[in-house]
This record gives sequence, C-alpha cells and structure tokens, in this order.
Amino acid sequence: MSITIIRGTQMDKMMIKSCALLLVPLLFFGCFAGCIDTQEKNTLKILHAGSLSVPFAMLEKRFEERYPWVDVQREAYGSAAAIRQVTELGKTADLIASADYTLIDQMMIEGETKWAESNVLFAKNAIVLAYTDSSRGADGITADNWYDVFRGDDVRYGFSNGNLDPCGYRSVMMIQLAESAYGDDAIFDDLVERFCGIYAQVQEDGGVVVNIPSDIAPTGNLMIRPKEVDLVSGLQSGDIDYAIEYRSVAIQHGFNYVELPDAINLGSVDFRDDYAKVSVQQYCDMPGFGELIGAKPIFYGITVTLDAPERDLALKFIELLTGEEGQAIFEESGQPPIVPAVCTGKPLK
Repeated sequence: MSITIIRGTQMDKMMIKSCALLLVPLLFFGCFAGCIDTQEKNTLKILHAGSLSVPFAMLEKRFEERYPWVDVQREAYGSAAAIRQVTELGKTADLIASADYTLIDQMMIEGETKWAESNVLFAKNAIVLAYTDSSRGADGITADNWYDVFRGDDVRYGFSNGNLDPCGYRSVMMIQLAESAYGDDAIFDDLVERFCGIYAQVQEDGGVVVNIPSDIAPTGNLMIRPKEVDLVSGLQSGDIDYAIEYRSVAIQHGFNYVELPDAINLGSVDFRDDYAKVSVQQYCDMPGFGELIGAKPIFYGITVTLDAPERDLALKFIELLTGEEGQAIFEESGQPPIVPAVCTGKPLK
C-alpha cells in the first residue's frame, strides 16, 4: 500500500509557518494482523472537538474497515478541554484534534513541557446562526438584522463556553466584531454583557479584549453550554430559538442558518487583520490558567501526542484524514478541507 506524501505550501495570507507534512511509510500491517490473536485489537484513542464528531465517525468506520484489527475509540470535548485531558488530567491518547489549531501550538508544543511536536491543519469552518422553522423571528431574520432579532424580549439564543470550547470564544468574538461591522456599539452589551459575566474592555491600541470569567452565570435569554454540539438539543426542543454555531454543525443537523458577513464570521483569510483586533482572555479571574486568544480564521488542527501508544496507527489515521477519502468526508460535512494539509512545528514522522 502506498502512502501519500503531503507537503505544506504557503497558504495565501495565513499567519502560519508551513512545514512539510511528511508521512513516513510504515511497515505493512498484513503480516502483523495474521500473527495476533483474532480476539485482540489494537486501540487507537482519539480526543477531539465536538464539531468533529460527524466526520470523525465516518473516518472511524473507514479506518476500521481498512484495518479490522484496530478499534478506534473517540471522545468529544470542547477543544481546550480535550487537550487538558492529557496535559492536566493525565489521560493517554494517540491523537488530539482541535477546532482551533493554535490551542495545540500554545498548550502542547510551545510550553515548557512538550506534549506534541507537530500540528497538522486539515479543515476550515465559519460561524453561522442556526435556527428552526419554529424559532421566533425565523420568517424575517437576515444577515443584516439578526442582532435586532436577538434583542427581542422573547427571543432566546445560545453559544458554548469559551473557556472550554473554541466555538464559544469565537461566538463572543463574532458579536464584538459585529459592533464595527454594523456601526452599532451596543450589540455586545445588549446580547452578552447584560445576561452573563462576560465583558469587553477596549485597549489603548483600539483593540478589544473580551474577558470570560470562570463563573459565566448566564441568565435571561442566554443559554451557555460546554460545547457547541450541546446546543443542538436545545434548538431541537425549542428551549432556544437560535444557536451560534459552526456552519458544519448546522449542515450536519439539518438546521436553517443565517450566513454572516465575512467581516465577522471568522471564515475568511481576507479579513484576518480585522479579526485580529479582538481577543479573548479565558478564565480572566484566574491568572495564568487560561489563554489569551486572538481572533483569526477558523482552521482545525490534529496532533500525535509524544507518548502515543499507537503512533504508527495515529499516522495512518492522519493519512486517511488528509487524503482524498478524508477530504471528501469533510467537504460533505460542511468543513472544507485544507488541500494540501500543512503543519506547524516539526515535520510529522
């Protein structure tokens, strides 16, 4: 079986240093499979962002069909929480996939303790407003008036916890960016600050830092859940009218959704400089615990942990993910693949 060699290229206008993504050819597994007890299976453990659940379920099926002696075991978390399972709670995992590639860089590669060396960027996304036919205001909401619809006294909406999940901090980034995009400096106050402990501070350079405390304490019309997929049931049941979600989540669950302007949806590299004017400070009341994260286009990353028990299988999984089959799965799932995949850190081998 041949193994695709994927080489990184300079991605137009991206603020990353691409390095060659080299998948070293592995030993043929057929002999190995014939030598083990038929009841035994190698376990490949993957911790991943909740928004990767649907495409990773399809990848799991393809991978186990290709390597029937392997049992792929997956756990979904908010991306930061997934990483902390390894870095703070001592869990063993072969692969970690994040909805924000920079979390892997910051939390696993660049710190004093190294948990990984390479970070493969493989898919993109954008922020949308998901809703159903029964949502209040559904018959009139547009990309031009959504924030006024959200201001309605009886309209309930939600986003995920930005301390745990990239979609959560991207949601408040999007709302803050909306103030300048729509020329309305009350949007963040009206939609976020009056309902929870999250608050924004204007900096001397004109940028804005959104502070997320450990106790967000949402009230009123706002629902906050640990990760973005946790809002799906609230939307389906009618507990909320709108969820600030990834486009892929809306597509995968069959929701209606409002496409937001590129200036605020975090989906376009053309607006990376505008996005960069907004940052989020996680756990703002716990110095040294959370990350200061700048707004940027949404790119997913995956890494093999340094102590991965099944490193060779992990590399095989990345080969599937970044190859033609994986690209087709992500396209179908509403998460356009990055072709060719690129990486930060050391070449993957």
